[in-house]
Amino acid sequence: MMLGATATRQWSLGRAFAWLILGLFILGSLFPIWIAFKTAITPLLDLYDTATSPIPTEVTTSNFTRIFGLSEQQGGFNAEMKFGTAFLNSVIFTVICVTGQIAFSSLAAYAFARLRFFGRDVIFYLFISATMVPAIVLFIPNFVLIKQLGWLNTMPGLVAPFVLMTPFAVFFLRQFFLSTPSELEDAARLDGASPLRIFWSIVLPVHRGAIATLAILLTINSWNEFLWPYLVGRDESARVLSVALTNFLQQQPNGNPDWTGLMAATFLSILPIILLLVILGRRVVESLQFSGLK
Repeated sequence: MMLGATATRQWSLGRAFAWLILGLFILGSLFPIWIAFKTAITPLLDLYDTATSPIPTEVTTSNFTRIFGLSEQQGGFNAEMKFGTAFLNSVIFTVICVTGQIAFSSLAAYAFARLRFFGRDVIFYLFISATMVPAIVLFIPNFVLIKQLGWLNTMPGLVAPFVLMTPFAVFFLRQFFLSTPSELEDAARLDGASPLRIFWSIVLPVHRGAIATLAILLTINSWNEFLWPYLVGRDESARVLSVALTNFLQQQPNGNPDWTGLMAATFLSILPIILLLVILGRRVVESLQFSGLK
């Protein structure tokens, strides 16, 4: 009995210590987000007086209204952002990229997982090896192509390099498609279903959880994409949020940015991703663990 009590106490202390470490990691991760929010709700004139305080002494919403152009600029800052336009561009860019990658990558993944054709495995491994090629290497030829097509500062030019399949998405979905019970596909094939019909009516419904997880991961990547939209979408009508934030920062003179307006825009830009991860983050972790075991 004494040994059991000691083991229970040691286990409890170990678990408490693990939760303590986890809590510290969580606080460390959330602290920058809190500082951004705290700066966003702090009046511009009080920013430096309350810089060392973790809690704002006065709260205002004027920083949010300024980035939407609903109130006048303060403190001599004259930078404009048009947050609504940039937010809409980011939504359109993300939806097109995620929809295209899900559609094309799922078709390619099913072909590599179930269809039999000459050189299938060789083609798959060559395709996956593309993940070792740095994306920056493709920027110059892609930019030259987009310029020759006349797609600079347009949505087609922004989404063109991202709308087709990616090696990661194909590999991710292929791992799940390989686990599809062959009996389901054989039964559908006996009923006269074509490979496309089997893919649409059986494979996709069975793995809708994996597809939803991939959509979340692709959404995060597309929403945070910066370098390519910065090169191609410099015009105000084509700016996404990441580019608009950079442009807003560069408009400030003498290295003295409008920190309150910048943090208000930054907090609003990361809020959709935070909500997405809070709601669906558990599914992402579970699917990634499953795909790693296949």
